[in-house]
Amino acid sequence: MDIVVVESPAKAKTINKYLGKDYKVLASYGHVRDLPAKDGSVDPEHGFRMKWQVDPKSAKHLKEIAQAIEKGDRLILATDPDREGEAISWHVLDVLKKRKALKDKPVERVVFHEITKRAIEEAIRHPRAIDEKLVEAYLARRALDYLVGFTLSPVLWRKLPGARSAGRVQSVALRLVCEREVEIERFEPREYWTVEAELLSAAGQLFRARLARLDGETLKKFDLDSEEKAHRAAERVAEGLFTVEKVDVRPTRRRPPPPFTTSTLQQEAARKLGFSAKHTMRIAQNLYEGKTVHGETMGLITYMRTDSVALAGEAVQAIRGLVKSRFGEAYLPARPNVFKARAKNAQEAHEAIRPTNPALHPADVRAFLSEDEAKLYELIWRRAVACQMAPAEIEQTAATLVSTGGDMALKATGSVIRFEGFLKLYEEGRDEPANENEKADRLPKLTPGERAEVKRAIPERHVTKPPPRYTEASLVKKLEELGIGRPSTYASILSVLQERNYVRLEKKRFVPEDKGRLVVAFLESFFDRYVEYDFTAHLEEELDEISRGEREWKAVLEEFWKDFSHRTDEVMKIRTAEILDRLNQYLAPMIFPPREDGSDPRRCPECGEGKLSLKVGRYGAFIGCSRYPECRYTRPFSEANGDKDASAEGAEDKAGNGERLLGHDPETGAPIRLKSGRFGPYVEREAAGGEEKPARASLPKGKAVDEVDLGYALKLLSLPRRIGTHSETGEPVLAGIGRYGPYVQHGRTYANLGDVDEVFEVGMNRALALLEERERTRKAKGGEVLKELGPHPDTGEPLRILAGRYGPYVRHGKVNASLPKGRAIEEVTREEALLLLKAREEKMKSGKPSGRSKKAAGRSRT
Repeated sequence: MDIVVVESPAKAKTINKYLGKDYKVLASYGHVRDLPAKDGSVDPEHGFRMKWQVDPKSAKHLKEIAQAIEKGDRLILATDPDREGEAISWHVLDVLKKRKALKDKPVERVVFHEITKRAIEEAIRHPRAIDEKLVEAYLARRALDYLVGFTLSPVLWRKLPGARSAGRVQSVALRLVCEREVEIERFEPREYWTVEAELLSAAGQLFRARLARLDGETLKKFDLDSEEKAHRAAERVAEGLFTVEKVDVRPTRRRPPPPFTTSTLQQEAARKLGFSAKHTMRIAQNLYEGKTVHGETMGLITYMRTDSVALAGEAVQAIRGLVKSRFGEAYLPARPNVFKARAKNAQEAHEAIRPTNPALHPADVRAFLSEDEAKLYELIWRRAVACQMAPAEIEQTAATLVSTGGDMALKATGSVIRFEGFLKLYEEGRDEPANENEKADRLPKLTPGERAEVKRAIPERHVTKPPPRYTEASLVKKLEELGIGRPSTYASILSVLQERNYVRLEKKRFVPEDKGRLVVAFLESFFDRYVEYDFTAHLEEELDEISRGEREWKAVLEEFWKDFSHRTDEVMKIRTAEILDRLNQYLAPMIFPPREDGSDPRRCPECGEGKLSLKVGRYGAFIGCSRYPECRYTRPFSEANGDKDASAEGAEDKAGNGERLLGHDPETGAPIRLKSGRFGPYVEREAAGGEEKPARASLPKGKAVDEVDLGYALKLLSLPRRIGTHSETGEPVLAGIGRYGPYVQHGRTYANLGDVDEVFEVGMNRALALLEERERTRKAKGGEVLKELGPHPDTGEPLRILAGRYGPYVRHGKVNASLPKGRAIEEVTREEALLLLKAREEKMKSGKPSGRSKKAAGRSRT
């Protein structure tokens, strides 16, 4: 019996049915080994030696494979046909060799690009050895990513507290998002006007034309820059007499788009289906590995990680036959359409993504698939079939009409589809809507010399728009254009940025978090070469050269590591104060924007003497005064700027600083906005009715900003909610959301709730039961929070008064300081707490035990 190893159990199940009883197909369940997440896993001093560790979850699968091969005759490695698949086969083989499970049994590597009976049997008949060059390219990529992560991340932790880590490719993608945000913030909207005329042709048909020439001069975009000018021009057009001067008719042909690559599939699924890149790849994996349709298990699409736009010859013939039978001879081009990859550094050229059997119509398989699987299969099927259809034939018409005196001219454009061709089946989506110049209606038949009557002239106001924020689709497209990343990495790049809280998705567009902007500022200031687009793309090309056998992998690593390690050592020697000075300069337009009165934007608004500067604490960055501790002024890192709305409405009105207006309080009329601050997004209601400060409430953890509406904001701002009155004490029982999540409260006793929504729904019985349980636990353990004193001015960590076994005490981080005996907790201020903690720290440095530690020592002696 031959033992076949693939990645997933679904794939194993499908292939097992094809190969029969003489084969046993087992799954490795993905990668079986990786570099341990600790320093030293890649050793540059000894030829970049790599220490691999078997994943604990993979150990049992490897054991099963080893036991099977001991009884088997031959090992066939049938993992995916790309670098990652080659790496999995190499890892499995290496582990089996070290366990001496193979003995002298033959080992073969087979590849296939679709999971069909024909493709599997063909692959088994044509085995090969493991491609060492592909493996070396994988090793180089893995080593590079590890060395960057485990060398750069500690620099970030020490020099930029709050930053989590930095990746080789993810940092470049983050830079793209942050640079786009800077463009939006610096964008100044500009007003302009156009004049549209509604005219009646000689045949009595209405059409529209735009004013293109005024006073004998061609109108430029901003020539009509005020309402007054536009209305004057409109009046002249309305009173004018116009004659058709010329009509240009130009036939054009629009070719179908090529079949899907990984990136174009992710882009189109995002545009048309609203899928994330990660979700698209997960669904595509299901379709590739096999589904049971009409009792037969088969892979429905070809391999989904590819940047090739080529189709196999038999697939082209099958699709052309389908086009002819389903749509007719007119829709079939004389010769097959051939496409070439446009992506920079395109590689892994297997075959484009297509249905394995084009004759299997989406309607035929819908009943056997989940809703999302059916949607993605139909998208792939339509694109693949359309790519072999005839071009669409479009007739574009442009007519120029001039006034009697020749001082004014109108331009009318229109288009009509004479033959729809591939558009009958498929039209490619767009990241942004068509602009006004691209929109064209059908024009009536116009003849040079004929008069056209102006029915009315309409002045229209426009405002220039900032560049849009990146969607998942447009960011993947940009990365591909720059030659950054590869088919197997796009989804993970986007996921990692969100998991590290460097970006967030709002209305399906990426918005950089403060933490992400700070990381980019740091990298561009001190590691600028390593976040350059050309440098990253060149490194990707070098990895491709390794896979083609044109470069030696360790030489590429050596060249990179020599400069990178030297730069890291240099940055580690730079004082944190100097780093913050550089970041102050880099981020000045964002964190210290010019003031309306022209005064120094860095002058402290509280003391008037100190200079505002970027500071970093355990919880991230904030702005503070240079005269601390005399002046304790602080503000969030992003408060000066806020989030900018990338929409057209945001461009027209910058007064709101880009925060999202949710609505107005129904009782006071005060505006309520969604904002982003140092500790994340929050809602704010402006002060009204004698209130001194605006009311604010943070969004609960896990609540997406695009899900927040006025109703939800009002509920948050109403917290804490009064559930009722305690029958014994007469004090209120409250429900609210705090730093540690949802809670109920009675007096000084707090108890956690399991879910945020429960805050708005919990009743008296449930609240009292939780509070009683909490009180029993508190009496047993102590440590109840008695008072919150706010954040520490240096670190941003919370200052608290807690109940202890020997009396109340102040806590900051790991330092505890007892309150003086008899001191009323309600009267303790933050400043007093800071003095107590400072005295406690000095005692700890001098080695003198506190009263609390003396008691503990006494207990240990007894």
